Amino acid sequence: MRRLPLLRDRRGATLVEFALVAPLLLLLLLGMFDMGYNYYIQSQLQGAVQQAARDATIEGAAGQESKIDARVARAVRQIVPSARISFSRKAYATFSEVGQPEDFSDIDGNGTCNDGEPFEDANDNGTWDRDRGTDGFGGARDAVLYVVSVSYKRAFGVTAFVGLPDTFTTQATTLLRNQPYSDQVVSATVRQCL
Repeated sequence: MRRLPLLRDRRGATLVEFALVAPLLLLLLLGMFDMGYNYYIQSQLQGAVQQAARDATIEGAAGQESKIDARVARAVRQIVPSARISFSRKAYATFSEVGQPEDFSDIDGNGTCNDGEPFEDANDNGTWDRDRGTDGFGGARDAVLYVVSVSYKRAFGVTAFVGLPDTFTTQATTLLRNQPYSDQVVSATVRQCL
C-alpha cells in the first residue's frame, strides 16, 4: 500500500504551531505590559505624594491644599490624562492615634457609643467617630495621614480575557509629622453619645 505524500509533508507545520501559541503569548505579553504600566503609575504617584506631604508639613502650608493637590494631580495626569483622583488628609495629635476611634465609656457593655455614654470628642465635631482624626493639615507637631487614590481605565485590553475589572485603582499613603513651628494645640471635649 502506498502512503499519501500529504501525510509526510511537514511544510507549514510551523505556521500552524505558531497560530496555536500566538494568542497565549500575546495575552501573556499584554498582561506583563499592563502590570508594568500600573506599577509605573503607582511609583510615580507615591513619589508625588511623598513630595506633597513634605511640602504640607511646613508652616504656612494651611490654605495651600489645592496647590499641593494640583502638583500631585499634574504628576499623575502626565501619565494618565483621564485619571480620577481623590485626596484625603487627617490630622492626629500623635502617631499612635492614627485610625483609632474616639474614647468612650461603654457603660452598657454593647461595644457601641450610645444612650448618653460619655465620649472624648478628640476632633471636636460634636459626634463620636470611629476615626479621631481631624480633616485637613492639622497644626504644629500633628501627625498627618495623606491618602491619594487614583482610578483609570486600563491601558491594555487584556481584562476581557482574564476576568479583571476594566478600571484599575491604586492608592498612595504617607504619614508625616508637621514641623514644630509653634505649640501644638490639642483639644478634646467630653460629650454624651446619642
